[in-house]
Amino acid sequence: MAKHLAKHGWQYVVVDIQWSEPEAGAHGYRPNAELVMDEFGRLTPARNRFPSAANGQGFKPLADYVHGLGLKFGIHIMRGTPRQAVTKNLPVLGTNLRAGDIANPKSICTWLTDMYGVDMTKPGGQAYYDSIVKLYAQWGVDYIKADDMSSPYHGDEIAALSQAIQKCGRPIVLSLSPGPAPLEQAEDLKKHAQLWRISGDFWDNWKSLKEQFPLCRAWAPHAVPGHWPDADMLPLGRIAIRAERGNERHTNFTPDEQFTHMTLWSIFRSPLMFGGDLPSNDAFTLSLLTNDEVLAVDQHSTGNHELFAEGNQVAWVASVPNSRDKYLALFNLDDHAPATMRVKWTQLNLSGQCGVRDLWQHKDLGNRDGEFSVEVRPHGAQLFRIHPVG
Repeated sequence: MAKHLAKHGWQYVVVDIQWSEPEAGAHGYRPNAELVMDEFGRLTPARNRFPSAANGQGFKPLADYVHGLGLKFGIHIMRGTPRQAVTKNLPVLGTNLRAGDIANPKSICTWLTDMYGVDMTKPGGQAYYDSIVKLYAQWGVDYIKADDMSSPYHGDEIAALSQAIQKCGRPIVLSLSPGPAPLEQAEDLKKHAQLWRISGDFWDNWKSLKEQFPLCRAWAPHAVPGHWPDADMLPLGRIAIRAERGNERHTNFTPDEQFTHMTLWSIFRSPLMFGGDLPSNDAFTLSLLTNDEVLAVDQHSTGNHELFAEGNQVAWVASVPNSRDKYLALFNLDDHAPATMRVKWTQLNLSGQCGVRDLWQHKDLGNRDGEFSVEVRPHGAQLFRIHPVG
């Protein structure tokens, strides 16, 4: 990542779920697993899997290493307090209370048995969240992916975690999972988090990709700088090594579907999180992640919205900052037939002659007068920058 992607803006390396579980494996989670934690019920890395965590160092040596590469370091956490901590009734740091005093055993995750929710009506609930974030800040964590938070929606614990981050003295990005986050909570989400999932776990199948289009349309008005609806990871290249879902494989997405995937995420301005094995990347996969013209759409465009959806033809448009130029994304969702897609410049609030640049191909296509048409392959997408002439 430091060698190939950092110069294109990629920066966060995130350790995903169950890093405190010594025997974590593929295809699901062990029920009631024995987790590694400190004397205050705060989960710590399993030392058989993260040897640098020995002697109570936690993730600090790993975070230091990542920082030394010029990158940033993140971790996944689950909502609540470990059930083990409640069983042992461990103390809550900075209080006279115990884990049993703050836990809500009726508030549980439906798919993982590690945690109980925290009852934020009880004294000590905020202190618990303060204590875990204090530990993460000491490790040098820059990014927290907090799971079992937003679907179903646990607004009180989201607010508590957000407040703990604000108090910890270190800038930390807060990402909320899983999805779909409730659209009616958009303002609360923007208040507390930097990104939040808009769908369930996204994997490499066309049905899931097609289902993202209406979700992106609905969430686009709520994307503002620093607070982003998240369409989930990029399951590209070699994926599912020790995965929760499916066996190790090369992505099932066809090349056309991969262009559609990256184009939609970029024109929607979703956060981009690669979900494959980077050292195994082939040239094509790497080209998807390092196209600076496409990444500029994801990182800097404004006013992003769906222009039209007519049958299987979908178009999105966005503005180029400090410019009259527009970005135009065209998608053909048909399963079999190519589509000739037409856009009039007036639909983009432009007129006269406009130059067209293909961002995926890094190629200028010349000027067009009044409108533009192009053939888009089935399950495919194209992405252009439109420049008014004169």
